[in-house]
Amino acid sequence: MSPPLRTVSLDALPTLRRRAVEADTLTAAARIVEAVRAGGEPALRQHAEALGDIQPGEPLVLGPEALRAALDALPRDARAALERCAERIHRFATAHRVALRDLVSPIPGGHAGVQYAAVERAGCYAPGGRFPLPSSVLMTAVTARAAGVREVWVASPRPSLETRAAAAIAGADALLAVGGAQAIAALAYGAGPVPACDALVGPGNRWVTAAKQLVAGEVRIDMLAGPSELVVLADGGADPALVAADLLAQAEHDDDALPILVSLSPSFTEAVQAELLAQLSTLPTANIAARALQNGFVVPCDTLDDAIAACDRLAPEHLSLHLHDAQAAADRLQHYGGLFIGAGAAEVLGDYSAGPNHVLPTGGTARSVGGLSVLTFLRARTWIAVDDPVEAKILAQDASIVARLEGLEAHARAADRRAG
Repeated sequence: MSPPLRTVSLDALPTLRRRAVEADTLTAAARIVEAVRAGGEPALRQHAEALGDIQPGEPLVLGPEALRAALDALPRDARAALERCAERIHRFATAHRVALRDLVSPIPGGHAGVQYAAVERAGCYAPGGRFPLPSSVLMTAVTARAAGVREVWVASPRPSLETRAAAAIAGADALLAVGGAQAIAALAYGAGPVPACDALVGPGNRWVTAAKQLVAGEVRIDMLAGPSELVVLADGGADPALVAADLLAQAEHDDDALPILVSLSPSFTEAVQAELLAQLSTLPTANIAARALQNGFVVPCDTLDDAIAACDRLAPEHLSLHLHDAQAAADRLQHYGGLFIGAGAAEVLGDYSAGPNHVLPTGGTARSVGGLSVLTFLRARTWIAVDDPVEAKILAQDASIVARLEGLEAHARAADRRAG
């Protein structure tokens, strides 16, 4: 039997950069977004019913009481695990928020500063497809609350008991039981009981991504997420069974997931390939994982320098280090969404329970953006105060000179009146 992962040489290593949304999806999503923007609640309901989000007569929105009822109906062990995960996410996000301090800096004649302020309202999307993802509710809504967002909405089509319960744990104000482009449009522009949000976050399918791209100029979004990615960088001393397990955990996301092994040992690569086949044989999601493995590949490298260069070129969503000295390699790596240092720091811990966010950049965009955090929900608001106009004259004089360089005479005259 052929190995599950094909081999790609370092010289032929592809870039993960890609167009976030294909043109035909963007065009079709634009019609839905515009219909909901113009038609409000009736258009939202029409699309939600047509696409199977809700049945005729079912409510679009679930309020706090319905969410609390779902939480109360959850099995005790499941509830406790979700609450522990939420607490860790909140603790990490709160520590990040506390580290962002407002700034006051002196200027001639006064002071200037910056204040970090949360957006007023956030919409948090959680996929509702093949698998319910209550973890995405926690990652987005809990982080929004930690940032100081006053009103938090969750949207998810056909929300499972676990998803509704997670919304209650996260303290969501309500849940829109709608998905796809129609949900994003409703959260962006408002529709009936759904208010217009200032920030829209969370992973979703191509319709969600297309809609986020369409509304991005009017509301803040976190990123345009694509299929999930994992790069495992491993040397010959790593455990092939553990590496294979991590790759399969990534591969079972969906058919388009991208599992990649950057290997420093040919014999280790062979052992991982054998483990993938063995573990697939007993995996309930093997049909999905096997198709995703066809997207993935192995990059054989002779040296750690080459392996690090390969990882930085890929700039993956998740980068896991199964190395003898993982910390030394971590200090050299530059481009990744989330880094998992050492075999004990499993990527699946980042998915659920450790605290840092699992909403991370894909498609090589980790070279330019970071993952979702409290920063996603914050604005840096600057201010200037002049207490001593005499000392501030130099500011006015410089402003006048530069304004005339630009041909803006009214600007210059406004400055002149303060220059004396």
